[in-house]
Amino acid sequence: MSENIKFLLLVFFFSIGISGQKEDTTKIISYENLVMVRANFDTNIEDFVTNFSEDGQKYKNQISLNNNINMYLSVDYRIISIMLGFAPRFFPGNNDNDLKGKSSYTDFKIRLFPGKLIQTLSYKNMKGFYLKNLGDIDPYWQEGRDPYIQFPELRIQSFSGNTAYSFNKDFSLAGIYYQREWQKESNGSFVPSLDYDLTYFRNKDDDLKNKETQFNLGLNLAYYYNWLIKDKINISPFAFAGIGGKWASFQEDLPNGERSEKDKNKYFTHKFGGGIHIGYNTKKFLFGGKLNYMSYNYKLDPESSLYNNNLYGLIYIGYRFAPPKAVKNTYDKIKNKIPIL
Repeated sequence: MSENIKFLLLVFFFSIGISGQKEDTTKIISYENLVMVRANFDTNIEDFVTNFSEDGQKYKNQISLNNNINMYLSVDYRIISIMLGFAPRFFPGNNDNDLKGKSSYTDFKIRLFPGKLIQTLSYKNMKGFYLKNLGDIDPYWQEGRDPYIQFPELRIQSFSGNTAYSFNKDFSLAGIYYQREWQKESNGSFVPSLDYDLTYFRNKDDDLKNKETQFNLGLNLAYYYNWLIKDKINISPFAFAGIGGKWASFQEDLPNGERSEKDKNKYFTHKFGGGIHIGYNTKKFLFGGKLNYMSYNYKLDPESSLYNNNLYGLIYIGYRFAPPKAVKNTYDKIKNKIPIL
């Protein structure tokens, strides 16, 4: 387990130890009529791993952003949640530009919560990667002394969505993941979800550009269980598996000034994972931590594959308060015109 994950878990359990408790009486409490502001800190860093064979030897390339910790700020009110993620340069491990190069990261999400349905739409923009496993490739390279191989012009943009539904009316997925509710009784549910994204990979090398476009569609099935161990403390394990398809096309500039023909491919993808969430909640104050694992992979050809095995930790802290009159009145006017809100 990385030092960053250990640090996040230490902060989380320390916070539990110094907190008081209040008591609620209802089965599932909704906080949608309150404004909630929340900050998340996680170690979920984008890595892209390719396994391939050459001359009978197996190799691996792993490229990553020069970030160790991301920060997300979110605001929730009624049916809407808006979140902005970035990688602050003042966090340790986010500013090692001399050896790893400069990276930028932005993640913007909008979520809607109609009933038991959770709809997420997001835009992610990343630029500046480095070859993370250079030590496995170059035996003379020394970590901390020699710079990594860098890809400063590599940019990845993604437009994605996820639609999830909980079958059990007495189970609150929105409470576990987004702290919009509090579930008072232990319960679980199967949660199917559909995810989809359109991603662009752009790079420039010696003034020659290349571009890869990927469309992904996946169907997942998860099971979540929310275990109430105290009035205000819950533990929620989960596991999931999914299958899907990837449609990719690649095109690059040629030295003669023309562009190559598009190389189109289709892949069968599969993923699985799980994790655990621990949370503390009162009407106004909330915090918690999560540990998640996901494995995502597909075959590029009979001898090579791409996979991403990702273990990361997260902590969050939030506060709820009554909405200012201007916010409430504005929302009510918009709702009169858009009833779904």
